[in-house]
Amino acid sequence: MPKQDFSFLHRLRVRWSEVDMQAIVFNGNYLNYFDVAFTEYWRATGLPNVIAQAAEGKELFARKSTVEYMAPARFDDELDIAVRCASMGRSSLQFILEIYHGEMHLISGELVYVYADTEKRKSVAISEEWRAIITGFETLKPADARTDTRT
Repeated sequence: MPKQDFSFLHRLRVRWSEVDMQAIVFNGNYLNYFDVAFTEYWRATGLPNVIAQAAEGKELFARKSTVEYMAPARFDDELDIAVRCASMGRSSLQFILEIYHGEMHLISGELVYVYADTEKRKSVAISEEWRAIITGFETLKPADARTDTRT
């Protein structure tokens, strides 16, 4: 998907502790990058964070994670992690993520979450309010929904 088609971008600089002996990002760190970007996406929507969700007895549980590697990121690269909610089911949310260095597409991924009752571990319906907020957020352009983390 073209970078400009994403509703949200989070900038992150690759730290020394995240690279391997070849001085490229260790593959497992891309899921950490996805998690950081997803957290910032969620924060930007204004929807309840994980602490507020847990207080209500409901949470988003990870159901699926995939990562596809096209090219590596390297130490000190500034990366844009693009996030888009691709679909919403009754209780599930599918997010597409891509990582870019400048305009170069490095990594693609998918995260699927299920909204569930924490105690019963059973799925619950995503509210119409949440659906409206996410749908509205997805109409933003990345420049309107960007976060920047430089370390």
